[in-house]
Amino acid sequence: MKKIFDFSIYIKVFLLCFLMFSQQQNAKAQWWKDTEKAEQERSKGMLLLTAEVQIEATQAINHMYNFKFYEAEREFNYLKVKYPDHPLPDFLLGLMEWWKIVPNTENVIYDERCIDYMDKSIEKAEKIWDDSENPEAAFFMAAAYAFKGRLHSERKHWTKATFAAKNALKYLDRSRSFSDFSPELMFGDGLYNYYFHYVKENYAMLRPVLWLFPKGDKPKGISQLEKVSYNAFYTRTEARYFLLQIYGMENMNEKALNLSKYTYETYPDNPFFQRFYARSAFVAGRVTEAKTIAKSILQKIEEHYPGYEGVSGRYAAYILGYYAMNYDRDAKEARAYYQKTIDFAKQTGSTNSGYYWSSMIALGKIASQEQDYDKAIEYFKQVIEDSERKSSQREEAKKLLAEAKKARRKKK
Repeated sequence: MKKIFDFSIYIKVFLLCFLMFSQQQNAKAQWWKDTEKAEQERSKGMLLLTAEVQIEATQAINHMYNFKFYEAEREFNYLKVKYPDHPLPDFLLGLMEWWKIVPNTENVIYDERCIDYMDKSIEKAEKIWDDSENPEAAFFMAAAYAFKGRLHSERKHWTKATFAAKNALKYLDRSRSFSDFSPELMFGDGLYNYYFHYVKENYAMLRPVLWLFPKGDKPKGISQLEKVSYNAFYTRTEARYFLLQIYGMENMNEKALNLSKYTYETYPDNPFFQRFYARSAFVAGRVTEAKTIAKSILQKIEEHYPGYEGVSGRYAAYILGYYAMNYDRDAKEARAYYQKTIDFAKQTGSTNSGYYWSSMIALGKIASQEQDYDKAIEYFKQVIEDSERKSSQREEAKKLLAEAKKARRKKK
């Protein structure tokens, strides 16, 4: 007798598989809920501290510092769509506009967009602060006001800069209640501690304003910025940008060389980091390094890399002119590079820079060596007439002018 097929077995197997699958899905759902809960607890509801946002922002921030602005803007706008009411995307877009200014701070075409983005970031942060007094909102207001102050001081808008600085300090204090921001907050403290004394020493007209602010501590400021450069997430590279300039001003040449090399290798198409590396290698007597980097800068200018223009060209051309004249004894090549330095300086309105006047003197020396004393005298006279009265270049030009005139008389 033919055995009747028992469907009940298949129904039982199906039900068993379904139950197992459901259990797995429930387990996955529970795992995801647990993960989300853990992330919420870790970040305390702060967007800045969520791993997802840090991952999303990292590549865009790296693009920005490497002057890949199209790619960075695309990612920042994605964050703006995803978090339309949060101040972070507008702040990053404003920061990107600032970095377009960095290679030549005399360039004002990006000012309006930079200020506009910072104002939008402040507006969104203020709304969050008014609703919840979230310290993250205070952090963004402090950062955005700081960048506005930074730009206004660059433009010598001292009243606006002072107002922005006071607001930055006010909100910096309010954000201190959230200790997890400490590496980022230390950036503001470090800048303040160092530049309080820098302003006092270099801007006599601003000294009366400083009584409005607490006293700074220069060594502490440098130490704080160094800690930020290693430990912070969002402000790490900004700290390195300032440290490079501080190391240069404080004649901390070995630190300047090491940090500039690291930042250049991390962001090889950032003109500020590359030219600072060239300068630091030049000061340290690293001839091969300095020449290689300087030639790379000039090549990038010719190939129209973003941000590579006359200021970087002035640095690079002078370095190569100096080596051609003093190491390679190649007057023809030296003359060409020194003339490039002068041309770049004229392009950027930097005819009061040391590199410009030193190039003029070098061209005068080359003319004297070739016994073209009339041309040499022209160069030296121009330095004497137009350079700062107490500059070393002016004193050197006076001495060389006297020697050139004496040599011309003997030749006749």
